[in-house]
Amino acid sequence: MHFVKFLFTGLLLTLAATAGAQTGASFPNKPFKFIVPFPAGSGTDTAARRVAQELTIRSGQSVVVENKPGASGFIAAQAAAHADPDGSTLFITTNTTHGANSALFKKLPYDPVKDFEPVSLLAYSAEVLLVSPQSPYQDIGALLKAMRVPGKQFKFGTGNSGSRVAAEMLRIRLNADTLAVPYKGTPPAMTDLMGNLLDFMFVDTGPALPQVQAGKLRALATSGSERELQLPNIPTLEESGLKGFQMTVWTAAFVPAGTPKAAINKLNGWIQEIVAEPKFRELMAQSGGKTQGSTVEELRAFVASEIKKWGDTIRAAGIEPD
Repeated sequence: MHFVKFLFTGLLLTLAATAGAQTGASFPNKPFKFIVPFPAGSGTDTAARRVAQELTIRSGQSVVVENKPGASGFIAAQAAAHADPDGSTLFITTNTTHGANSALFKKLPYDPVKDFEPVSLLAYSAEVLLVSPQSPYQDIGALLKAMRVPGKQFKFGTGNSGSRVAAEMLRIRLNADTLAVPYKGTPPAMTDLMGNLLDFMFVDTGPALPQVQAGKLRALATSGSERELQLPNIPTLEESGLKGFQMTVWTAAFVPAGTPKAAINKLNGWIQEIVAEPKFRELMAQSGGKTQGSTVEELRAFVASEIKKWGDTIRAAGIEPD
């Protein structure tokens, strides 16, 4: 009986190993799907579509980008977590779903660690503090001065967690009276900002640049440690007197938990090649993004550190979880 059991166990191990080898050899054998938690035109969407173009060339498979905005990324995260774990579905997401949400909400309908396997970092960027062209605030000094004066409330739009937390950090630093107006994503919030329905907003550099360059929005400051190459005349908030004020947002690729390691490693290799290409780096730089790949384990450790960092920041800003 023990001998039969030994043979059966050995057979199962052999079959598992064979299946794993076949997965690596045959992958990919169908089109890819990129699930994005923000609408078309957002910074994350732009990065996803550029990676999709390059992945199609390398893999020989087409890539469909599926935008599932709303509910702070919950809809997209759940869809990605429940997708077949065969390596064909990638979740192209940000610090919203895999950093800040853990502290912004008392309970999540997904687990950013247990429900996903990391693939690679893709890019990171600062945020731009924007106002409408009709705004009375011509520079960051004027806005900061006005926000320090009691008696006036400032409305700001939030298209993702980065935009909300940055604005809340500003509120705390200035002891200002602000009201957050949530949106399904950055593009609709910017539309209302252009219409002067909001007082200000923090926006990822990618979607902010075209609107600033077209004169549809006015950039007052950036949230990075240094000035943006595409906005050399716009100061950082730290330069503007808010010492230590920095906010960086990032984009990364994940797959559903249970995806074979062979598929993950192949995807990681392709993405590392893509983000290292000078052409890709230049394209991302034009929209204010800086590319940065990673190993699988580096991204796993990074997510753990980001959950802690965003949690600390959110608690320090006095934001109560919903």
